[in-house]
Amino acid sequence: MTTVLPTPVVPVASRELSDRWGRVADDLRISLIDKCNLRCTYCMPEDGMVWLKRNQLLTAAEAVRIADIGVRIFGVRDVRFTGGEPLVRHDLAEIIAGVRGLHPEVPISITTNGIGLDRRITTLVDAGLTRVNVSLDTVDRRAFADLTRRDRLPEVIRGLAAAKDAGLDPVKVNAVLMRGVNDQGAADLLAWCLERGYQLRFIEQMPLDADRTWARRNLVSGAEVRDRLSERFDLTPDPVPRGSAPAALWEVRPKGASARDTPLGKVGVIASVTESFCAACSRTRITADGKVRSCLFSREETDLLALLRSGASDEQVAGVWAGAMRLKPRAYGSDAVTLNDPEYVRPDRTMSAIGG
Repeated sequence: MTTVLPTPVVPVASRELSDRWGRVADDLRISLIDKCNLRCTYCMPEDGMVWLKRNQLLTAAEAVRIADIGVRIFGVRDVRFTGGEPLVRHDLAEIIAGVRGLHPEVPISITTNGIGLDRRITTLVDAGLTRVNVSLDTVDRRAFADLTRRDRLPEVIRGLAAAKDAGLDPVKVNAVLMRGVNDQGAADLLAWCLERGYQLRFIEQMPLDADRTWARRNLVSGAEVRDRLSERFDLTPDPVPRGSAPAALWEVRPKGASARDTPLGKVGVIASVTESFCAACSRTRITADGKVRSCLFSREETDLLALLRSGASDEQVAGVWAGAMRLKPRAYGSDAVTLNDPEYVRPDRTMSAIGG
């Protein structure tokens, strides 16, 4: 079971979300809902999900307040709204506008499956949305239906095109390769994204699926992704320093092209399992029910929602939040265990319930 920790408090005077390992979190992810209109095999079961009740979810005002505390008190430099599927929230534009009104300079983005994005993108951009990440694992309609358990690929493609037409740049595409399903189409997906000006990022499947079928032997590793792409393209490391970004970027050129030739674009590889970047992690996560998760793989959470609803001041909320982040584990939800150790224990929450 996930443990809800008591509320440790540290003085807010530090003005940063630092942990025991010297990392500072300035990248805030706020999940707005656990529901989704797809059922991706690496994330959710086909049926049987028990959803949070409406009164358990952050309200629009509470989501805005948490973002404000993050930016104003802790110096958060990037706010992303996730799910589940954030477009399921009818008040998403209201939330974005609330943060934009308080902090005109802060980038605000969403991670979405793109369904319905074409109908809402103008409203979201007008509210203050600056970036979008769209999950798309394949452009093969049959493989898409197998992976998502829904035949809705055309809607995702329309959402991507609408984001590009709205002037968002870069429009990022997140893809997970599943062995025997879509792994042979990696280069095809990259070519498709390059032709349309999208920046593709391949993400290793993590052991956060609701069906609990993840196995290391089935993982399509980042190295394997690069090998498959290199059969059709030349990849060279991006000269721009990576910093704390989860994706290692590669410039993409036609096979046999000179390194002096202009790249076709860039591709990212997020090798969360095989090439850990935990030492540079700069993220802090809030679940849709207002819990601080200092690590994606954590089995412990600290409740901010109850604090918000108890009448606590911003300084009190910040103190509890900072205390939770001080306890952030070294990696993978533990100070000592890695994903490859037999002692590793998976978190109870799945990716849809945690927020990406």
